[in-house]
Parts: sequence; structure tokens; C-alpha cells
Amino acid sequence: MKTHRRVGLFISVIFCFAACTSTNLEVRKKQAEAGRNLGEAYLQQGNNTLALREFLKAKELYDNDKFLYDDLGLVYMAKDRPDLAIEHFKKALALDPGYAPGKNNLGTAYMQKKDWDTAIKYFKEITGDLLYATPQFPLANLGWAYYNKGEYELALKYYQEALEMNSQFLNALRGLGLTYIAMGKGPEAVAALEIGVKHYPQIARLHFDLGEAYTLARNYEEAFNAFQKVLKLVPNTPLARKAKIESQKIKNFQ
Repeated sequence: MKTHRRVGLFISVIFCFAACTSTNLEVRKKQAEAGRNLGEAYLQQGNNTLALREFLKAKELYDNDKFLYDDLGLVYMAKDRPDLAIEHFKKALALDPGYAPGKNNLGTAYMQKKDWDTAIKYFKEITGDLLYATPQFPLANLGWAYYNKGEYELALKYYQEALEMNSQFLNALRGLGLTYIAMGKGPEAVAALEIGVKHYPQIARLHFDLGEAYTLARNYEEAFNAFQKVLKLVPNTPLARKAKIESQKIKNFQ
């Protein structure tokens, strides 16, 4: 009889230990998720150091979270550490090989290293994923990669496909304009960048690009106005100084 009671007590201890362990795990997961959410808020605010601190604290609590590794990759990219970003994006994909945002981010990290061919490999893996909610991102990223490789026709193809998904997608509109500029097609560049400026009038970089497109198209008055807009939007910045130089060139030319 005593033997049975001992066995029963032993089994009860095992079940209690398992239940306590499971409860502790759930508590840690919830604490880690709260820390990850806080880190994401810091990341959105541009406070990368505080974001990284929260992500690392969350990782100590629970390290089996693909979203956390993805966040770590993003914050390392923001800190210009692409190698560490790649390491963490790969950890996210090890947990879920079909995680499309992780593949897109991994490709972006390779672009930060200017490893265009590896970036293209990852972007192409997800462009046909019908379950991916924002296919315009990898499509525009493909455009940027091919633009930097000097393969402009392919760049145009992917930018145009991205715009078919979202006609106001900033990255694709600007990329399309820059590609046309690189090809010496001023009117086409103007058309793309005018749409961009219409939808995003406060982005000084777009006005500068449009100024270059107008210059290429020999529309010097509009080019001068575009560069002057840059000076108003972001005075006393490196971009403003470049715009001032371009404005002066136009005045001298006229």
C-alpha cells in the first residue's frame, strides 16, 4: 500500500512540475511579447538603441519567436550592421522557412551590403507568393537591385509591376523616375516623378529628382522651381546645398 502511495506521489510531482514549467513558459512568452512590442514602438520612433535593448531583453525570456528575430534584423540594419541583420533574418527563416516578410528583409540586408545578386535571389522567391500581402515591396526592391546593376530594362519591368499593385507606391515611383533619368529619358522621368511629388509633396528628395528630370528634358524653368522647393523644404542640409548648386547652374546656363 505504501508503495502505491509513493508511486502516486511521484507521478503527482511529475505532473505538477510539468504544469509549472508550462505556466512559466507562457508567462515568459507574454513578457517577451510585451518587450518586443515596446521595442517595435521605439523602432518606429527611430530610437534604435532603446529598441535593441528591449529586443535583447525579450530574447533572454523567449528565443523561439520569428517576429523577434525579424525585429532584431531590422534594428541592426538601422544601425548599419547588415551582417548582424542577415544573421537574425536567417534565424527568423529557420523558424519559419515560408516567412515572406523575413525573406524580403533578408534581401534588403544584402542590398545594404551591395550584394545585388544574392538580394535578387531572395526577392524572386517571394514575388510569386500569392499569400504575401504586399508584393509591391519585393518587386520594387528587385527594381532597385537591377537599377544598381545597370540593367535598366529589368529595373523598369519590376517597378512597373510594383505600380500595378499600388499606383502610389513611393519607392516604385521614385525608382522608375531614376531609372528613366539613367537611361536619358527625360519626359518619361518627369511623368513618373510628377506623380510622386503630387502624392508626396513634402519629400524634398523627390523634388530634387524631379529637378534633375526637368533639366534632362530641357525644361529649365520647372527644374529651377523644383530645386528651389528643396531649399524651402530642407534648408541648411546637404541636399539643399546640392539643390542650390543645380539652381545656380541653370541661372548661369540661361
